[in-house]
Amino acid sequence: MSAPLSRLRYPLIKGNPKLAKITDDIVHSMEVKPHPLWWAGFLISAAALAWGLVALAIQFYVGIGTWGLNKTVGWGFDITNFVWWVGIGHAGTAISAILYLFRQRWRTSINRSAEAMTILAVICAATYPFIHMGRPWFGWWWVAPIPNMRGPLWVNFRSPLMWDVFAISTYFSISCVFWYVGIIPDIATFRDRVNSRVKKTIYGILSFGWSGSNKDWAHYEVVYMVLAGLAAPLVLSVHTIVSMDFATSVIPGWHTTIFPPYFVAGALFSGFAMVLTLLCIARTTQKLEHIISIDHIDNMAKIVLTTGMLVGLAYSTEFLMAWYSGSNYEGFVFVSTRAQGPYAWAYWTMFTCNVLSPQIFWFRAARRNVKLVFIMSIFVNIGMWFERFVIIVTSLHRDYLPSSWTQYDPTWVEYAEFVGTLGFFFTAYFLFVRTLPTVSIAEVKLVSSYAQPHAHIEDAPAAGSVDGLVPQPAAKEDVHV
Repeated sequence: MSAPLSRLRYPLIKGNPKLAKITDDIVHSMEVKPHPLWWAGFLISAAALAWGLVALAIQFYVGIGTWGLNKTVGWGFDITNFVWWVGIGHAGTAISAILYLFRQRWRTSINRSAEAMTILAVICAATYPFIHMGRPWFGWWWVAPIPNMRGPLWVNFRSPLMWDVFAISTYFSISCVFWYVGIIPDIATFRDRVNSRVKKTIYGILSFGWSGSNKDWAHYEVVYMVLAGLAAPLVLSVHTIVSMDFATSVIPGWHTTIFPPYFVAGALFSGFAMVLTLLCIARTTQKLEHIISIDHIDNMAKIVLTTGMLVGLAYSTEFLMAWYSGSNYEGFVFVSTRAQGPYAWAYWTMFTCNVLSPQIFWFRAARRNVKLVFIMSIFVNIGMWFERFVIIVTSLHRDYLPSSWTQYDPTWVEYAEFVGTLGFFFTAYFLFVRTLPTVSIAEVKLVSSYAQPHAHIEDAPAAGSVDGLVPQPAAKEDVHV
C-alpha cells in the first residue's frame, strides 16, 4: 500500500497534504454543525420514509390486495425493487474486496461510502420478502419446521427462493463485518478527538480498545485480507443465485442460461452508478475534492462504461438466442412484448439509459465532468430499474393463453413503498455521514505522499531524493463543471 510513486502517475491525494490535515478534512463534517443543505436532504428523505411507512401500515391492515397484482402478473414492483436493491448493494463489496485483492490503491477514497451503501441497499432489498408475506408476523411459520403426522415439514431447499435467503443473509453478514472491521481504526481516531465524555465512551466501546500498536495493525491486516477473500466470491454468487429465481423457471424470457453473468454485470453496473451518485455529492458538500479527486471519478466512469457494454451485449444475446432457438414463444416475448407492445416504452427507456447513455464515457472530458457524470449515473440507475421491470412484467403479462392476457398497473401503495425504501436509504446515509467517517482515514493516509518510504518530506510539492521515485506535484485539475 505504501509503494513509491512513479513519475508516470500523479499522487492519488491531491495537494500533498500532511497526515494531520487528511484527518481534519475527513472528520470536519462530523465535528461542525449540520449544514442547512444537510437538514433539507435529511428532512426530505425522512418524509419519504414516513410516506412509505404509512403505505406499509395500510397494506398490512388491508392485505396484498392493495397492490396491482392479478392472476397473470403475480410479481410486480415487489420483486422488481428487490432485485434492483440487491444489485445496488454489489458495488461496495466489489470496491472493498475485489479491488483490495488486486491492490488497486485508488479504492481507498471511495470504499467506505460504498460499503455503507451496500449494507443499506441490502436492508432495503430484504424488506420486500417480508412485505410480500402480507402478514410478516406469521413469517416464522414458513421458515421453521412445521410439526405434522409424518415428522417436521421443512421448506423446499431445492427452490431458488430459498437459496436467496442463504445467499443474501450470508452476503449481508460478511459485508457488515467487513465494513466494521475496516472502520475500527477510524472510530478510534475520532474517539481520541472528541471532548464529550458520552461520545468518547460510545466511540471507545465501538473501537474495541484499538491502540494503533504494531500488534493491532498486524492482526487487522490479516483479518481484513481473510474477509476480503471471503467477500469476493459473494459478489459473483449472490446475484447469480438471484438470477436463478427466473432462469430455473419455464417462462419464456426467463428460461435462459445467460442470466447469471447478465445479472452480475448489471448489478455491478447499477452499483457503481449509485456510488458515483453519492460521491459526486459528497466530494462537493464535504469539501473533499482533493481526497475524492477527479481521477477517482474518472476510474469509476470507466468501470460503468465497461459493465454497461457487457449489459448491452447481454441484451443483444437475448434477441440472438430468441431467433436462433426457433422458439415462437421466446421470439414473441422479445419482439412482440418488449421491443413492441404496451410496454415498449419501458424497454426503450431501459435500452437508452443502459446502453446508449454510458457511451459518452468514451470521451475523457465527459468522464472528468462531475456534473455530467452525476447526471449519467442517475440515468443508469433509472435504466437498471426499468431493466428489472421489463424482465419481470413483460414475461408475465402475456402468457400462453390469450384469454388471460392483462396489464399490470401499480397502485399508489406500491409507489409509496418504493419511495419509502429510497427514503430509508438516504435517511440512513445522511445519519452515517454525521456519525462516522465517509472516507477511510487510515487507508487514505497509506497512499498519501507523506506515507511513502522517503527519508524526509518537505512542504514542497515534490519530495524525495531517489531518481525515479520522486512523488510528483498534483496534476492541474482539468475538471469541467
